[in-house]
Amino acid sequence: MAEQPATRIDAHFIAAGKYHDIDYARLEVLKLLMEHPHIRTTVAPDYSGLDRLDQCRFLVTYTCDLLPTKEQAQQLRSWLEAGGKWLALHGTNSILVFTENGLVDAPDDTTGLMEMLGTQFKAHPPIGPFPVEVVNKDHELTRGIDDFEIVDELYLSDTTAPIDTLMQTTFEGEATGFTKEHWDKTTVPILYTRDIGKGRIVYNALGHCRGHYDLPGMADFYPHKEMCAWNYDVYYDLLRRGIAWAMREGE
Repeated sequence: MAEQPATRIDAHFIAAGKYHDIDYARLEVLKLLMEHPHIRTTVAPDYSGLDRLDQCRFLVTYTCDLLPTKEQAQQLRSWLEAGGKWLALHGTNSILVFTENGLVDAPDDTTGLMEMLGTQFKAHPPIGPFPVEVVNKDHELTRGIDDFEIVDELYLSDTTAPIDTLMQTTFEGEATGFTKEHWDKTTVPILYTRDIGKGRIVYNALGHCRGHYDLPGMADFYPHKEMCAWNYDVYYDLLRRGIAWAMREGE
């Protein structure tokens, strides 16, 4: 009989939001967590119930346009400062508002979430290929991974606090449909860490997915499923590395 880990690890996973196939992302992340039988995970549809974090070593989020209250954001920060670990994925840093002329705005955050995360989404160009450069090749999250090209939704973000970039790309051009449409050449963090007190956030901006039924009120049936980074082994490698980091005690 295979030897089992001696100590249970508790985790909390918030998977919810708009314009994405949250069901698919939720299932895929849970399958990766289940590769470790001693991880026990609770799943939530929003930022309520954060008292659960007191029992958890780490938090995972896959969200889009989902904000905590100011009180919940402070609860998250206090947990991080005490040593919590947060694996934040794709749209966790997004706030989306449609303007009267049909453009998508990303208004400044007032809850404290975006300052905590270190970035805030502002726009994205049409889904397409872009190169990803590994700028820190000696980190546990990137070691042995070469530069690669991927097809995904490239999140263009403002930096809101100091971050340590591990992977990045560059972008210059148009983000059609957003209020911040034109972008001069800019460096875009793809994978980074942010330390808060004794805790740390690992943010992986890859991972867009959209199914046929994920635009209610906009399109009853979205004809072309978008799986983006979920089609690539390197993305699953990065997710597994993120989970391995989150499981371990200490940084």
